Amino acid sequence: MFNGIIFYTGIIKSIKKESKSCLISIKSNLKVGSKDIGSSICCDGVCLTLSKIKSGLIFFYISNETLKRSTFNKVRIGQVVNLEKSLVFGQKISGHFVQGHVDAVAKIKKVSFIDKSWFLRLKLLNNRLNKFLEEKASITINGVSLTISKVTKDSFDLNIIPHTLKLTNLKNLKTKDIVNVELDIFGKYIYKYNH
Repeated sequence: MFNGIIFYTGIIKSIKKESKSCLISIKSNLKVGSKDIGSSICCDGVCLTLSKIKSGLIFFYISNETLKRSTFNKVRIGQVVNLEKSLVFGQKISGHFVQGHVDAVAKIKKVSFIDKSWFLRLKLLNNRLNKFLEEKASITINGVSLTISKVTKDSFDLNIIPHTLKLTNLKNLKTKDIVNVELDIFGKYIYKYNH
């Protein structure tokens, strides 16, 4: 479990692709040691298991299911990813409950500026999930906890403050880029309960 508050990013240093999986290495200032091997780390919104630490790099195995559902199917060397270690019992929750289970990807339709904040308009590429989009609901974009400011027929809007831009890879987003999306877990469960 994570809370979507990002303090660290990393850079993809290597990618070893197999037919239906891949192994990536990341260089980061995120503090990890041998005791963390086997633990979960949220990488751009995807819960991955830390499999190895070697020569200052952290390694993650990515399964076929994750490749199908996330932006990791187009991962490239030099790409910046958001990183978050899993929550520790008693830790403050500043964002919202994030599982690291990506529901879908979304395309950036518009990027503009309001003072020093960014305005983003996005479209889910799986429109069957639009029913879970709700104004003022929490949403996770590339692992970052955000709040939906507006929902239209085929898109949703986000406002991103300068502090969040400074600490995450969201500042690199451009129109037509694809991002990982995790919808609010409570919204999904309440919908299922009522249907």
